[in-house]
Amino acid sequence: MAVLVVDVGTSGVRAALVEPDASVRLVEQRALLPSRPSAGVVEVDGTALAEAIVAVASAAAAQGDVEAVAVANQRATTLVWDRSTGQPVGPGIGWQDLRTVGHCMSLRGQGHRVAPNQSATKLAFLLDHHDRDRTRDLCFGTIDCFAAFVLSDGAAHVTDATNAAVTGLVVGDGSAWDGDRCAALRIDPRVLPTIVDSSGIVGHAGALPGAPPIVALVGDQQGSLVGQGCVAPGSAKATFGTGAMVDAVVGANRPRFAVRGEAGTFPVVAWQLAGQRTWGVEAIMLSAGTCVEWLCNGLGLLQAVADAGPVAASVADAGGALFVPALGGIGTPLWDFGARGTLIGLDASTSRPQVVRAVLEGIAQRGADLVEAVAADTGMAIDRLRLDGGMSANETFVQLLADAIGRPVELAAELEATTLGAGILGGLACGWWSSLAEAAAAVTPRAVVEPRRRPDRGRWLDARERALRTVPFLSALDF
Repeated sequence: MAVLVVDVGTSGVRAALVEPDASVRLVEQRALLPSRPSAGVVEVDGTALAEAIVAVASAAAAQGDVEAVAVANQRATTLVWDRSTGQPVGPGIGWQDLRTVGHCMSLRGQGHRVAPNQSATKLAFLLDHHDRDRTRDLCFGTIDCFAAFVLSDGAAHVTDATNAAVTGLVVGDGSAWDGDRCAALRIDPRVLPTIVDSSGIVGHAGALPGAPPIVALVGDQQGSLVGQGCVAPGSAKATFGTGAMVDAVVGANRPRFAVRGEAGTFPVVAWQLAGQRTWGVEAIMLSAGTCVEWLCNGLGLLQAVADAGPVAASVADAGGALFVPALGGIGTPLWDFGARGTLIGLDASTSRPQVVRAVLEGIAQRGADLVEAVAADTGMAIDRLRLDGGMSANETFVQLLADAIGRPVELAAELEATTLGAGILGGLACGWWSSLAEAAAAVTPRAVVEPRRRPDRGRWLDARERALRTVPFLSALDF
């Protein structure tokens, strides 16, 4: 028996089968990139997304003995659809979309602190454009909710606590929708899904043969926490892809800060089981793998992203070159949207490999920023870091990260840890394990990379300061 996991990322939809031994078999994948019709606008084709979800899930169901279905997803992407037909009322709004920045600022003046990457103002925008009088029978959902609705043939309108918590629409303890916030945005509670556990039966996938139960929903970063076996307080993982996140488990008590800690991390619901929420914190890096893609597509210094590691390893150091990865601003700990990528310390002897190495070193230094912020905001000692995501395949980068954070880096056995995490939560609902801790014990790293040398952190921090406030009006924004 297997749990069929539908994992919806920013660039596509995949389906995989997760077995009781915590192994993952990728079955089907379909690219589905968001559209970017203008600067700051990121849209998702909900109709194409629904078709892709059913297609990949059906392909997976045909190749294994499926006991249940789980969903993992990119968070905060916002869709609105007609309840009776299931048809989206227009393009969904991607989590990176910035068109509602002005609305976020006006809400701040009313005492509501909402970030543009959250769902709240995106939902208000869609309702204002497609149901100005608020008379239609519509459903709102993040992608987990939309996937459950599609797979259940419209029977389930639910979202789990990990996804609800990053919408900007829930009360402080994550237990329910915030009536005052919804009223300020003219959001009728009827459009909102029911908040459910991350593990447990929430409906049946009538769109698939045999209508297996839908037993888990989880946001991607929280799924990665579980998929890397990080379930005990103080355990932490990093995911380095296009951007990067470091998440750590805190425990049953919500972090003491309401919106953002002094070191720039956010409280998140790590998972909810039997109505009880386990909390964590998240630190965010806005540009990681994007910087390596820039070396390829923007500067032409690399033929392919996979070349970055070998090219950087061909030199012993960056020759004094320093890079600050802030192509779209700096997130944790400074949250300066007007910061910009900075490359300094060059002279006539600086070589192509040294520039490539400087970029990888800069990304690793930003990783140290995130780890330090998590430790500062939680008071926990982060003694090791588990790692997944596309950049974890770059051996040179992994060593630079271990050096920068001064801690062992444990590489995930499964590159797609988010998929595995959703499968584990699904298996827990199926009775494969008696507890999340027992399930996590089945997850072991494939390798451990120890730090070798500590880089000059102070010199890089000076470079980071020079990257700040490059675009002053964006630097003035504070969410």
